[in-house]
Amino acid sequence: MSVFLAKRFLTFVATLLGASIVVFLVLEILPGDPSMTLLGADADEEAYAALRLKLGLDDPAFVRYFEWMWGMFHGDFGVSYAYSVPVMELVWGSLGLTVPLAMFAMAITVVVALGLGVFAASRHNKPGDYVIMTISQLGIAVPNFWFGILLILFFAVNLGWFKAGGFIQWEDGIWLALKSLFLPAIALATVQAAILARTTRSAVLETFREDYVRTARAKGLTRSQTLWRHVLRNALIPVITVMGLQFANLLAGTIVIESVFSLPGLGKLVFQAIANRDMPVVKDIVLLLAGMVIVVNFIVDVTYAVIDPRLKVHDV
Repeated sequence: MSVFLAKRFLTFVATLLGASIVVFLVLEILPGDPSMTLLGADADEEAYAALRLKLGLDDPAFVRYFEWMWGMFHGDFGVSYAYSVPVMELVWGSLGLTVPLAMFAMAITVVVALGLGVFAASRHNKPGDYVIMTISQLGIAVPNFWFGILLILFFAVNLGWFKAGGFIQWEDGIWLALKSLFLPAIALATVQAAILARTTRSAVLETFREDYVRTARAKGLTRSQTLWRHVLRNALIPVITVMGLQFANLLAGTIVIESVFSLPGLGKLVFQAIANRDMPVVKDIVLLLAGMVIVVNFIVDVTYAVIDPRLKVHDV
């Protein structure tokens, strides 16, 4: 297993480095001049040149890339062009909303999807199975931002149970903060829960067809006993793969949902940074999101080693 984890860690580092190169190159070729955005179109060429020199925009691209990476390696993520404050000060303030929102949505996804998926598989080709699969198909077809608008209209405007938007800070009360994230989390989780429920159902049904499951049934175990003792652990391996990808999608999906619910998270910050051509903020946020995705996939690989005993026997 140690060889398996070492290989995955090297892949993790190489992927993160490759992502940083792609992020830098893509943002470097975007049209527009940050100095013109900051000073306006009426400034003279000398002012533009002085600001570009101050921001280091006249340096070659490879120099700016290595300075960016060297700074991040030492904990210096640069200074925002628009706000003149350290980028991480802005990012950390936004992460306090975006990450809990994604985790809240993921928790809802896992609880709902695993429960419905296992229930549907245990009642294969019965009415309960058909109902759940129909609902999940509808869930996949619904765009989360549109579903979020429906949630606002029904629960906030008509019933008045929740606020239509905005975020109550954590220091004002954890329950109130979670309540303000509930509708956005539901909107985010709907599509992912539908996908994961279908994946769980398929994985459980496929595992039920394995020889060791038939052997367990032949020894006298009921279908329910076989499900909980033998099927679920092996069925979780493909499910965890999907869960890892879904959490990455949720992190990216929060950007759109935050706009729908007027939440001051990474979504609002990155939109403002793009509008202001605030490249240090944009680069750091995009790389941060990419890094989160890569870290999640690495955690999924580590989880494989815990769940799948074959990796403990064979270092692959």
